[in-house]
Amino acid sequence: MLSIQRSGYYTFLKRIPSKHDLANKLLDEKVISLFEKHHQRYGAPRLTAELKEQGETCSRNRVARRLKHLKLRAKAKKKFKATTDSKHNLPVAKNILNRNFKASSPNEKWCGDITYIWTVEGWMYLAVVIDLYL
Repeated sequence: MLSIQRSGYYTFLKRIPSKHDLANKLLDEKVISLFEKHHQRYGAPRLTAELKEQGETCSRNRVARRLKHLKLRAKAKKKFKATTDSKHNLPVAKNILNRNFKASSPNEKWCGDITYIWTVEGWMYLAVVIDLYL
């Protein structure tokens, strides 16, 4: 089917691995170990630096090729997104509860919060107000 001679196929199966194949296998084990050690966050540049600290001689491109061959890809760190602007000169309400959340009667103390939730329709805002009386 592939126009390969039977003898060539069996010769291929019996072939001993080359020095380069053995070196790649050893490097793959080290790369996988370091990749897992750093919680899948290190890519080729940082893994190469770690390997060089351990005395391994390899280039960044070789490590990148080994990562690609092993189907390993570093996870990017999530970017911080500020959702509150606290640097303003607007008046701020006083904290009249002062962490005293016990109420002796209904409608005496209320608290609330607001958040937003992604939906199919877009961002929806959810506001909650709770009476602190139990």
